[in-house]
Amino acid sequence: MTPKQLAALHAKCFTRPRPWSEQEFADLLGSKTVFLCSSDHGFALGRVAGPEVELLTITVDPEYRRLGIAKDLMGSFEMQAKAKGAQEAFLEVAETNRSAIALYRSFGFVDAGRRKDYYASPFGAHITALVLSKAL
Repeated sequence: MTPKQLAALHAKCFTRPRPWSEQEFADLLGSKTVFLCSSDHGFALGRVAGPEVELLTITVDPEYRRLGIAKDLMGSFEMQAKAKGAQEAFLEVAETNRSAIALYRSFGFVDAGRRKDYYASPFGAHITALVLSKAL
């Protein structure tokens, strides 16, 4: 997927926090530490830093959800992260995003912390982020 395609899909899936721009995706993909896992209808973006990998974002087109695409992307993310030497993975997720939390827990992610008021909702409320991690 090109940065333009990534930005378009990200915008289709996210309003808060704001979707990332084509230039932001281009900049991320230009980094040696960032890697992309993609399919026809979704993608996951990771960043390796030493023995850790962060899941920066995972996105599946709303019309294609509940078909196993996110599970496939998570599997690919973990395989690529291990191949790049990562030993631990972490991510942040809004505590209100029950579907994503269920996905991450199904892959063995556990609570590692909380970031109070990390996300802003469309109505001005702030939402706590859960920090989840797992050994790879």
